[in-house]
Amino acid sequence: MTGVNVGSAVPAPTHVRGHDHAGPVRPTSGARTTVRPVDYRDVIIAGGFWGARQERNRATSIPIGSSRLRDAGNLENLLLAGRPGDSRASYEGPVFMDSDIYKWLEAVAWELGRAHDTELAAELAEWTAALAEAQDEDGYLNSWVQAGGDPARRYEDQAMGHELYCYGHLIQAAIAAHRAVDYPDLLTVARRAADHLVATFGPDLHPGLEGHPVIEMALVELYRETGEEAYLALARHFVDARGHATLSGHGRGPMYYSDRVPAAEATHLEGHAVRALYFASGVADLAVELAAEDAARLEQAQRREWEDMVATRMYLTGGVGSRWDGEAFGDAFELPPDRGYCETCAAVATVQWNWRLLLATGDPRYADLIERVLFNGFASGTSLKGDEFFYVNALRVRDGAVPDDHRNPAAGRHGWYTCACCPPNVMRTVAQLSGYVATHGDDALHLQQYLGGTVRAGLAAGEVRLAVATDYPWSGRVEVEVLAAPDAEWALELRVPAWCDGAVATVHLAAGANGREGDAPVAGTPGGYLRLTRSWAVGDRVVLELPMEVRITVADERVDAVRGCAAVEVGPLVYCFEDHDQPAGVSVDDIVLDGAHAEVGWRPDLLGGVSVVELDGGRLVDAPGGYRPRGAPAAVAPARLTAIPYHAWANRGVGAMRVWVPLAGD
Repeated sequence: MTGVNVGSAVPAPTHVRGHDHAGPVRPTSGARTTVRPVDYRDVIIAGGFWGARQERNRATSIPIGSSRLRDAGNLENLLLAGRPGDSRASYEGPVFMDSDIYKWLEAVAWELGRAHDTELAAELAEWTAALAEAQDEDGYLNSWVQAGGDPARRYEDQAMGHELYCYGHLIQAAIAAHRAVDYPDLLTVARRAADHLVATFGPDLHPGLEGHPVIEMALVELYRETGEEAYLALARHFVDARGHATLSGHGRGPMYYSDRVPAAEATHLEGHAVRALYFASGVADLAVELAAEDAARLEQAQRREWEDMVATRMYLTGGVGSRWDGEAFGDAFELPPDRGYCETCAAVATVQWNWRLLLATGDPRYADLIERVLFNGFASGTSLKGDEFFYVNALRVRDGAVPDDHRNPAAGRHGWYTCACCPPNVMRTVAQLSGYVATHGDDALHLQQYLGGTVRAGLAAGEVRLAVATDYPWSGRVEVEVLAAPDAEWALELRVPAWCDGAVATVHLAAGANGREGDAPVAGTPGGYLRLTRSWAVGDRVVLELPMEVRITVADERVDAVRGCAAVEVGPLVYCFEDHDQPAGVSVDDIVLDGAHAEVGWRPDLLGGVSVVELDGGRLVDAPGGYRPRGAPAAVAPARLTAIPYHAWANRGVGAMRVWVPLAGD
């Protein structure tokens, strides 16, 4: 409808030093951040756990996304929107179908930035052309409303219409295309939509508030990309307007929409988990761009919300959302493993929020949580082949469970969903993963996540390049070699996970060190950074050893659902028990855990290669399925139990699975 010229060829990426590609988050130079992100194209992930997943994402998941978006009617909806007067009866799917397109296009853009691909570039151009054609003259774009041919229906359902939610994902996709491959066409569409919002919403304009946040962080990032202060001002308006109980409807009250308490007064996250976390991410983005006195209460509230979430409302896997009803956070310590929702999108949102908090504060706790979520509650959302996805990531499925909903994990992973928010969210997160690996300051480079590959960053003294070799998470050995370094002192900071006791780093000087002295081994403190400052030379190496002992973990006694139970962890991985791996006749529904004589072993033949944990336990042999007097122990037959990484479960068919197991004798 717009007549805008779009669909130009998508260029191959050119990596010119000094062009700041950043990644999904690029604070302005004046932002009050403690550390800054290393540009996503300056981190190359090669092989290993995440390298393999990135390749599967590119080769399998993203192409599937294209075909399934077309099959579901997303493209036809856009074409319908571009033909005014057509009946809305021809529209397919939920009202927020456009958002799935945008998340998938964001994945395409980040992938094109990693390596050019003619077919992906053609996809980006084709979908961009369809969006531009569908966009109204004033910038409005929403295929559900436009398919009805009635402009009066714009913004008639702020609670559940998802119009601004869709704009948010459009803006994020456009920024990705602009940063990854300098492709301006999608950004043109997004800016016209954002300008329409600026002209429509605000204190003296349309009073409405979007029921599903994401527009807040999108507008802040668009301000960062373009320098247009009107976008930042609108983001601030949406943050300030939320929390005054103006949203309700569809059987939901203000809490569901994160609209019960103003952002600066909040004490905990509540309501729909994804909405709450997306909003928290937007608040974090806004806060660092505001003056300190304007942001102080927002920052204090964010710390309170994070502390509460981690202590009382988060699963061991990093999953959040304990209620199916409303896909929502529950009360404090309400964490049932079998009814845990733990939506894959909520895992994505948790990573996004914690990355912003890490940039703001430099606190390694946020990097620790990113690690926990990525390896567990996020990685479980995709099959090992990359072709099927979980919407819900519960921590328990019983033998013979009959799924009462297509999202129920007892039904296994699916190739797509009617509400298809999770698959393209996974795709874009894996594609942009190198943007969450490292940060830097003026005089230091910080490795936040351990992945094999290379890292490059510009420090005040000059360019630093590192090669990282590791088999993490299967091994705690991380080798870092200096490939380029300025002729001045700078610091390498290595995160020591909070779970790790006994971390040690040793510096090995390059051959021909010419009198330079090496450092004695340096011990690291769990939950901190191990800082190594020196004048580095090409060929210098650091070997970091992170001992990975089996940990038998118990929950706070106030988590009623798993009181008297324990879980198994090794390094960053949470383990689970599936029937497939237990002795004949032993169902995980009946096991108890001793935890003694735990042994970790590598199984290259299992699930693409995983470490398993074998440990002592038992099988209940006379469990009556009812009750017994206190002090009357159940009969237990000894059994040697085997646990696999939680993220790998349900790749051999769906059967009984549990993370939390009763402790023998309790």
